[in-house]
Amino acid sequence: VEKIEGEYLVFLNDTSLPRLKLSRAYRDIAKDKKKFVGENKEFISNKLNSANWMIQAIEQRRQTMLKVMNFIVDRQRDFFDKGVQYLKPLTLREVAEVIDMHESTVSRVTNEKFVQTPRGVFPLKFFFSSGLSTTSGEDVSARGIKAQIEKLVSDEDPAHPLTDQAIVNILKEEGIQIARRTVAKYRDQLGVLSARMRKRV
Repeated sequence: VEKIEGEYLVFLNDTSLPRLKLSRAYRDIAKDKKKFVGENKEFISNKLNSANWMIQAIEQRRQTMLKVMNFIVDRQRDFFDKGVQYLKPLTLREVAEVIDMHESTVSRVTNEKFVQTPRGVFPLKFFFSSGLSTTSGEDVSARGIKAQIEKLVSDEDPAHPLTDQAIVNILKEEGIQIARRTVAKYRDQLGVLSARMRKRV
């Protein structure tokens, strides 16, 4: 993903890979109706069909990847502009519905794939996250909330670390509705100790 003249554009990083194509020699052989009749003709025809199917399947996968990433860029524009705290919640199902494909296809296309962006390199799965509601009715990504919790903890006074309830109150002021137990869960997932354990005298 590159930002060009204020717009984010998506490119597949496969220019160094050779394009698959059918050998002209084999295509010419297949056209020679005198040489191939009966079983031979059927064999050659089947192999050519298989090769064509493979080439089309790879091209279709390329197009699907572009569709998925273009949708992600469109949906997560705030992330690309402002950072991880602005990630919106997104599910495989939502993407599948918009690009008119099965959820399992989107899952396969995003599995173990990475995207290079102006903000760094991320696995495509990074952009998929559950969400929480804000008081303004917008949705925020769980990943974005975790980033906020991490920042609050890194900026806190070590002598007076923030309790989970204090974090809940700060997030509430920013319009994010979150339960204390959810903050505790996210904190655990981030590997952040409780306020009592973080206290430095």
